[in-house]
Formats: sequence, structure tokens, C-alpha cells
Amino acid sequence: MLENLSTEKRNNDTMKMDEMSVLEILKTMNNEDNSVPGVIEKELASIEEAVVKVIYSFKKGGRLIYIGAGTSGRLGILDAVECVPTFGVSPEQVVGIIAGGAKAIKTAIEGVEDQPQVGMEDLKAISLTPNDTVVGIAASGRTPYVIGALQYAKQIGAETVAISCNKRSEISDYASTAIEIETGAEVLTGSTRLKAGTAQKLVLNMISTAAMIGVGKVYGNLMVDVQATNAKLIERSKRIIMDATQVDYDTAEHFYGQADGHVKTAIVMSLLDCTKEQAIEKLTLAGGFVRKAL
Repeated sequence: MLENLSTEKRNNDTMKMDEMSVLEILKTMNNEDNSVPGVIEKELASIEEAVVKVIYSFKKGGRLIYIGAGTSGRLGILDAVECVPTFGVSPEQVVGIIAGGAKAIKTAIEGVEDQPQVGMEDLKAISLTPNDTVVGIAASGRTPYVIGALQYAKQIGAETVAISCNKRSEISDYASTAIEIETGAEVLTGSTRLKAGTAQKLVLNMISTAAMIGVGKVYGNLMVDVQATNAKLIERSKRIIMDATQVDYDTAEHFYGQADGHVKTAIVMSLLDCTKEQAIEKLTLAGGFVRKAL
């Protein structure tokens, strides 16, 4: 079975990689990575379909749930965790699940990925609903844990997306949207943490970012729902207000304080010369979209 997967084939350009100089190895790896965006481009229509599903889930009060094993699971967790400070969402809105649980983030627990029932149970444990979108991630496209999760998600009526790095992947048969990024043979045979992992991360970036834009978390290209949880992010928040309203630093700081640290509110207050209460009302009526509030 594995011999039929492009991600498991040997790369003809690296047959003598152990004889290469360090620079030659790095150039070879860089050249291979350069092929990834072109492969992703071929799947943009499917990625768009996935984003639309996630936006729809968010608007219904549902969640984006990534689930995978090994590297795929860790990448899902990484994207989910970063959505909290970047877009100001709760940790429950974008969730990352890895086969083997939290321990598997740091320690490889490979055997669990062969158990479809565990994938189902992990989704039951977070009380999956029909309002959610489940994104199953597996470079090989055949991980039983992910298949079990997608089967359960489909069974209860949740939206389902499969991301793999091989064509005609098995997990694609269990999802209503299939994203198949055929990255091909790795420089190190079978090490899908390399090109395949890079491709998966880029696609997850697209899904979460585009979906957040779709629910009003961005104004222009500014992340106006950023959570200012540290000094760096507080300063970034003020600079976002400066960029959005073309005011100076002191004015931005003033509106930031008046808005109790809520960037969107500060922007609307500044641009419409209104009170905090009026700005909040306008944003509420606009569904959280700054541009509509203006």
C-alpha cells in the first residue's frame, strides 16, 4: 500500500544525499520546497470550498476543528492556538486535536493513529455538533484515526474537509471537500514533516485566515481583533489604530484607552468621531465588520 503513495517514493535528486556538502543539501531542500506553492495553487478551488464551510460554521456559532496524527496533528494544533491572539477568538472556536492527546504534541505516540474508534471518541469528547466543520489532516491520506473522525463527523451532520498530500487519498472518500496537495517524494524518503508538512501548514494558514476575514476579524489587511495579552501586542494594537485611521501615536493611544483596549471600537470612534457606546452599537449592527460599521 505505502509503495503506491507519492510521499513514500524515493526522490531521484537525493539518492546520494549523504555524499552532498551541507550547502548542497540546503540548496536541494530549498529547491524542493519551492515546488509547494505551485502544487497548492492547483487545489485553490477546493480550499475555497473549505473556507466557505468554515465561515458558515462560524456564523452558526460552530467551530473549526482540526484533527490529525503526528506531524499533521501538531500542525493543526499550531494553527488553532495562533488564532486566539491573532483574531481574538476563544480557544473553543478553533480546536486542534492530535491522536494520543496532549502528550503526543511532544512525544511521538504512533500506534494510536491506527485506531479509527479513537478518532470518533476524541470528537465525541468535545461534543461535536452539526454546526462544526471538521478538517481531517493526513499526509498519507490513509490514517485510520482521521478516517474514524471524519466518519463520525459526517454521521452527525458536521461539515467535513480532508487534507492529504497524495492523489486519490482514502480520507478524501470520507469528506465532502477533499484537498489533495500532491507534494511528491521527499528529500528524505517518507519524511512527510518536510514538503508535505510545509504544504499542510500553508493550507491551514489559508483556511483560518480567509475564514476569519469572512467573519469580520480583519479591516483592510489589519488584524483588528488582536488580543493584546502582552506589551508587544499592546503596542501593535496602537499601531493598527494609527494605520487604520491615519492618526499619530498619542491620538491612537488616547482612543485605545477610551475604547478599553478594543481596537475595532477605537477605530470606529476615531473615524466617525463618536462615543465608545455609539461605536459598539455600530459594530454590533454591522456584525463586527469595521468597514460596514463605517
